[in-house]
Amino acid sequence: MGAATSATGGLGVIPEGLRPGGGPSQPATPFGSLLTDAVGQVNALESQARSAVDGLMTGSGIDVHQAMIATQKADMAFELALAVRNKAVQAYQSVMSMQF
Repeated sequence: MGAATSATGGLGVIPEGLRPGGGPSQPATPFGSLLTDAVGQVNALESQARSAVDGLMTGSGIDVHQAMIATQKADMAFELALAVRNKAVQAYQSVMSMQF
């Protein structure tokens, strides 16, 4: 068994990009950049949903199914971003309440 297997409790090998330090092929991505990218993706999905609904309302060839799928994708992405934000706030509050 390798070091990656023992580090995960025998559950499997840690993928190269997820190892501490990002692995030899990729540098580690800062957490702030990950959040910025995620918010940008949520914004892009919301924009796609808005244009799909606008296209549906104006009758410009957008199918009801396409509009519903786009709005559900945007909703799910927003809910995930909200859950991540809530966990980050909870972790911050937990750290701030620690007694040193």
